[in-house]
Amino acid sequence: MLGRLHVTADHAASYSDPISVAAGECIVLTGRSDLWDGQLWLWAHSADGREGWVPDGLVAGRGRDSHLREAYSARELSCRTGDILTGLRALNGWVWCRDASGAVGWVPARCLTAA
Repeated sequence: MLGRLHVTADHAASYSDPISVAAGECIVLTGRSDLWDGQLWLWAHSADGREGWVPDGLVAGRGRDSHLREAYSARELSCRTGDILTGLRALNGWVWCRDASGAVGWVPARCLTAA
């Protein structure tokens, strides 16, 4: 689901300072996990102390050797029904979007439809 998207349900960002890590950066997995819309998410802490959900498919290694295969930010984009966004990447039931002001972040795919 990429390109021009129509927001069909309001979404408010859950965290004000979410985890954001570089490719290869070590993370600490807490053992907490969640299945969200059929996708596995793992709760992680980064070296800078921030924490948040990361998609299981981006995690390499386990235990002390856990790191991310690519750069990842858990930043969400708040949006309202009727907004038009640009979908840039889809991952684990979420779409990385840009709004008209240039702000970027994840929005649940279930809140979006092709415009």
